[in-house]
Amino acid sequence: MSKHARSTPARFRFRTPRCLALTAGIGLLTFTAGWIYAAQEPAGTPSVQAARDDRPPAQPAAPHAGRGEHRDPARGLAGVSEHTRARIPADSRQLVLVAGTDRTSSESVATLYTRPGPDADWRPVGSWPARNGARGWTDAARRSYGDLTSPEGVFSLTDAGGLLPEPPGTRLPYDRDDLFVPSGRGVNGESLRGSFDYVVAIDFNRRPGTSPLDPAKPEGAERGGNIWLHVDHDGPSQGCVGIPREAMKTVLQTLDPAAKPVIVMGPKGF
Repeated sequence: MSKHARSTPARFRFRTPRCLALTAGIGLLTFTAGWIYAAQEPAGTPSVQAARDDRPPAQPAAPHAGRGEHRDPARGLAGVSEHTRARIPADSRQLVLVAGTDRTSSESVATLYTRPGPDADWRPVGSWPARNGARGWTDAARRSYGDLTSPEGVFSLTDAGGLLPEPPGTRLPYDRDDLFVPSGRGVNGESLRGSFDYVVAIDFNRRPGTSPLDPAKPEGAERGGNIWLHVDHDGPSQGCVGIPREAMKTVLQTLDPAAKPVIVMGPKGF
């Protein structure tokens, strides 16, 4: 033995095996405790799921509908200019769109729309052929009595009436009166019989909240008045809008004063 070698003191010589045994015992206990914890851990615990699940990670959730996606700038009203759409009251949830073939035509299409709220798109309920003024359309501010045009613009629909009783479910104030009988004949000589069986007053130069028969013209008689949505008589009108009889029933059964209904009328694209 080298003179530099040192022997292990007696007090440590016989304790080394015991230390090794103690260390091994602690390690075994730690492993056993960890195994028991993992076995009892709920299957949905992230640490266990990560260890057992070799599926690819979930993809990010799709964006919420309406967030960041392209939306129709017309909000469902095709053929209506941005200027006209801006005139539609924000709280209106029902709308009749009358789109004329062109500015001088008496032929048009009427479509009934609804929407659940001011931020929602308009959805069509029904669409029908329609007739308007014999000479087409004129801006409401420039229309004059007897010019055979329909006023172009956005108007509220507040009152209804007719020769016949209101269809079941009608919610607009309805005036049934024997005076709803047209006189004379149509512009083309056609019979007007039955035209006023059902009417909805268009609030152009009239007092909302009164019968369609109310003769008052707040903006002056020279601008004309008594512009109604009524039953079509198979010909152009002097300014009213005519739609099929069954369409009038549908309109009356749908319009609700609480939904602030309006009519948007004019040549397509106005």
